[in-house]
This record gives sequence, structure tokens and C-alpha cells, in this order.
Amino acid sequence: MASKFELKKSRNDKFVFNLLASNGQVILTSELYESRASALNGIESVRKNAADDGRYGRLCAKDGSPYFTLKAGNGQVIGQSQRYSGEKAREAGIESVKAHAPGAVADDQSA
Repeated sequence: MASKFELKKSRNDKFVFNLLASNGQVILTSELYESRASALNGIESVRKNAADDGRYGRLCAKDGSPYFTLKAGNGQVIGQSQRYSGEKAREAGIESVKAHAPGAVADDQSA
């Protein structure tokens, strides 16, 4: 399986996408979008910004679990990772987004 963006409709009729690595694991989840078009723009923004290390926020949850966010050029968060077991795993997640996002196809399952 190749890496891909899965675009889905949420229970409250908003749109959300996940970036899946080639093994099917979710490596980035978007915010909720009001429209399909906005979500597709979000996917393009992830593709565009994924390679720039400066766009990643390296954070820790309240329980100490590391995670990261990816921001667009305007500073808005366009995606967030899962929580990781350690900083090394978080860095591997960031590298995975950098490697997979630019060439990932969009799989629109929102219809």
C-alpha cells in the first residue's frame, strides 16, 4: 500500500483527514474542516509544508507523552500526531510525515 491522505466526514458533518504511512498507520490527523474544499486545501498545505523542519512543533502532553504538530506558513496548525512513547519515536514520526506527505494521494471517502 502506498501512503495516502484519507478524507472522511465526521459525525457532525465536518471533514477530517488522516495521513497514512505505507503500512497503513496514521501518522498525522487534521483539524476539523467545515467544507470538503477546505479539507482538500489542508491536504495541499500538509504536502507543501511537510519537508520544512521549522514547521513542526515538538510538544508533550500533560502525561508527558511526546507528540508533534505541523503548522502552515501562517502559523495555523494543520495536523497533529498521535502520542509517542518517547522523543526518538516522535522524531521518527516527523521523518515519516516528511517522507510520505509530499507524494501521498488523496483518497476521498467523504461522499
